[in-house]
Amino acid sequence: MKKVVIIGGGVAGLSAGIFSQKNGFDSVILEKHHTLGGECTGWERQGYHIDGCIHWLVGTKEGTPLRDLWNTVGALKEVDIYHPESFMAVEHGDVTVHFYRDIERLKSSWLGISPEDKDIIEEFCKDIKQLQSFYMPAGKPMDMMNIVEKIKFMLSMKDAGMIMKKYDKVTFKEFANRFNHPALKMAIYSFMPEGEYSVSSIIFALGTFTGEQSSIPIGGSKALAQRMVELYISLGGTVESSCEVVDLDIKGDMVRKVKCKNGKFFEGDFIIAACDANALYERLLKGQYPDPEFQKRFNNPNVYPLASNIYVGIGYEGTMEDIPRTLKFPVESVDIKQNKKPIEHLQMTHYAYEPDFAPEGHTVITFAINQFQHELEAWEALDKDKEAYKKEKKRIGEAVIKAMENRFPHMVGKLKLLDVASPQTYEHYCNAYRGAFMGFWPTLRGKSLQHTGRIKGLKNMVLSGQWLQPPGGLPIAVITGKDTIMRLCKKLKRPFISV
Repeated sequence: MKKVVIIGGGVAGLSAGIFSQKNGFDSVILEKHHTLGGECTGWERQGYHIDGCIHWLVGTKEGTPLRDLWNTVGALKEVDIYHPESFMAVEHGDVTVHFYRDIERLKSSWLGISPEDKDIIEEFCKDIKQLQSFYMPAGKPMDMMNIVEKIKFMLSMKDAGMIMKKYDKVTFKEFANRFNHPALKMAIYSFMPEGEYSVSSIIFALGTFTGEQSSIPIGGSKALAQRMVELYISLGGTVESSCEVVDLDIKGDMVRKVKCKNGKFFEGDFIIAACDANALYERLLKGQYPDPEFQKRFNNPNVYPLASNIYVGIGYEGTMEDIPRTLKFPVESVDIKQNKKPIEHLQMTHYAYEPDFAPEGHTVITFAINQFQHELEAWEALDKDKEAYKKEKKRIGEAVIKAMENRFPHMVGKLKLLDVASPQTYEHYCNAYRGAFMGFWPTLRGKSLQHTGRIKGLKNMVLSGQWLQPPGGLPIAVITGKDTIMRLCKKLKRPFISV
């Protein structure tokens, strides 16, 4: 029986592990942290559960290829799905702009705000609606398709491709300026900072959301990952947690041993690096097996930017059923020293639909504050002084509570700070390069990466995970984990078992 060693126990590693077991391999997953799931996780603080990942998950719609894949790996099988009525609500002055799931409701609400923007509102809604029929492919990767399969795939992508191409070279600011009403301008512009960020990312997100393809699995991120862990173990897979890989023993074109920080080492016929791409190429391979596509991206952060966030968890002694699940509201009192510009809005998400996340009669709330290149560098520098780093996180958390009390006076005295995670938190726990929790962000000058994971010069090691193709995130992680084993089966000339 062929042995597969998987570096990383996130969603990509778990997917690769599950399909390894299903296809007759003997596999082991090596995970740095004590809990598997990688960035798909959550944690307990003061009687509350903070969900650290899923704000919306592509692939929740029954009968779609991606939902079938999620079911196969045990992530969503027989799991209830919560369908929020809006993707986000954005306050501007006395106007609230809702990104409703119902596209007709979205259109009518926006027309009610600004009848003079009728043409651009109708065009915007029409284009989102056209994307609703697009289903993220989860079958064969392109490099394994024959010519007929490739033609069918390209034809299935035609409508979605035209819409994405239309918005691919438009920035958030340019698109926002097509609207006349200041509230609609702000609703679009507030998604990303000023720069070359392509608005196509939010168009795609709204297409899946309004098309009922992306919602929220009840139980949250950690529970989703643990269901995958349970299936993997039930299939005979082995887990080694608190087992960070720190070195590779390479002889010729083969990885002979995988060495871990705890002194253990593992041998395998095949090694799958289901981990951060930079951690693989620079830390484990020590720059000896450079990949030009990744080098181009890591060395050009202005063209291929990374993103992270400051993630603040707050406990509220009360309920919030009448407040949109995700609300962005203006603030004046939140000073983030790492940011180039003052914070103008805070994005709040509450979990009233998850009563088990908080004590009875209470609600857990999170705030995600976007951080980009300049901010990521500032956090790296601050992290060198551990005491200053802790103080700054606490100060930010307290400033967020103050801003929330200003917006919701009835909450004064009923809020408490549970936790503050920074971009460095993702680095500490997941080896995420510069704290990035997604892959490279789409920009006007950037080109999409479509990578097979092959490492030139090594016959038995490949990269798997969200870094291989856009838009990154959990769907790409679960797909590429499966694709990695599919390619391995082809290499060994054995049939691939997909269910």
